Amino acid sequence: MNWEDSDFVKEHNNCSQPKYKRIVLKLSGEAFAGSKGFGLDLNVVDSIARQIRDVAAMGVQISIVVGGGNFWRGAKGEQAGMDRATSDYMGMLATVINGMALQERLEKLGLETRLMTAIDMREVAEPYIRRRAIHHLNNGRVVIFGAGSGNPYFSTDTTAALRAAEIGAEAILMGKQGTDGVYDSDPNKNPNAKKYEQLDYLEVINKRLRVMDATATTLCMDNGIPLIVFDLDVYGNIERAVMGEKVGTIVGRDEDG
Repeated sequence: MNWEDSDFVKEHNNCSQPKYKRIVLKLSGEAFAGSKGFGLDLNVVDSIARQIRDVAAMGVQISIVVGGGNFWRGAKGEQAGMDRATSDYMGMLATVINGMALQERLEKLGLETRLMTAIDMREVAEPYIRRRAIHHLNNGRVVIFGAGSGNPYFSTDTTAALRAAEIGAEAILMGKQGTDGVYDSDPNKNPNAKKYEQLDYLEVINKRLRVMDATATTLCMDNGIPLIVFDLDVYGNIERAVMGEKVGTIVGRDEDG
């Protein structure tokens, strides 16, 4: 039986229509580690995969950019005296490990997926080709982007903004671990930290809010791509964000709210 014909999909198709029909879901490497802080927590990966399945059942075209911070961060390698480019390439390989883990969990749930990497490694993934990625999305496949942008010195946040612009995504959903949006200071350290419901791109840059780096934010601003920051630990938040419910902080223009 095809995924599109399953009772699960038919049940979700009877619900109200999603606000966003094509998205980029940005998942940090730390999200894959869960409470362990390092490596992969497969229970967490399972939870993320089930949430993605729920959204896919609504007919939403889903692409995913995965980070690799649960294994390696390029900046930390540089701080330890390593060549930055080499360290960044190591981080790109870490994202592929996470992408393969997520792909396996999604396929166990019956979804068709494609893992596409910016660095050629055909034994485990397809090379990233924009038109091919769009073709996969149009055919109902979940597309996972690994190996960042393929270039050192650029974060996976920038990759998410770049891929969103390239494939014509309507929004970027940033699932965070342990925080339900954007605050003016660290809510774990400051009990009086103020949560923002909505922000303009320039506010994020000028106030140096830790949403995504300035390069990624500017790319979103130039292309009018709204950014939704929400708590990934709460099951169902991906679906709520896609439906346009207020689940965190939205960064964009006034009409995006």
